[in-house]
Amino acid sequence: MTLSPSDRKPATGHSTIKEWPEDDRPRERLKGQGARSLSEAELLAILIRTGAKGITALDLARRLLSNGRSLHEIAQFAVGDFQEFGIGEARASAIVAAFELARRILVHGTGVQMSFNAPEDVAKTFGPRLKDLQQEEFWILLLNAANKSIGQRMVTRGTLTSSLVHPRECFHEAIKQRAASVIFIHNHPSGNPEPSQEDIVITKQLVESGRVLGIPVHDHIIVAGNGFTSMAERKLL
Repeated sequence: MTLSPSDRKPATGHSTIKEWPEDDRPRERLKGQGARSLSEAELLAILIRTGAKGITALDLARRLLSNGRSLHEIAQFAVGDFQEFGIGEARASAIVAAFELARRILVHGTGVQMSFNAPEDVAKTFGPRLKDLQQEEFWILLLNAANKSIGQRMVTRGTLTSSLVHPRECFHEAIKQRAASVIFIHNHPSGNPEPSQEDIVITKQLVESGRVLGIPVHDHIIVAGNGFTSMAERKLL
């Protein structure tokens, strides 16, 4: 990601957050008033923890959110992107990890078994996790006889090919967890949810493998941008 010079230029003449009145410090405000009372910049400042020479952590957070950049966009940053703003590698790694944990909460939900009875149910769960990734990820959703989730696993990461997405790896966890059926999910970083010919070929291979193993494949969902495609609805299974 290329950042403009104005993004990277440090400010001068700032006092440190420790020199601020206690009621103005983000960490103290979080303790006294709760996290919901803080702005996005203040929450980011707590993760950043310390500033750079002549600039506070809150200044760095505000710079991250400058130029119309949203929190959603920042959540896609890699460690190196944060470092270009003057944030150290350790703190940048912590911020990336925090955003990834938030995404996983969206995927795994509350821990209560969720029912998946329609493609929309799958897209609602996996869309936030997969739609903005810069590379493809292929997931399996494991279901019991009542179509409730008993687990989900990432099978592979990278451009999907029939050699990369092998039925042996795809069904290993389903056999291990005694799944009654499965749904496969992957993303298109291009933002186009239309299935490729390779997607169709892979889907048919997996459906046939599931038939042999006695583990039906209910669907293969492609997530892209704010949309999705159900191979079952397209009658491509």
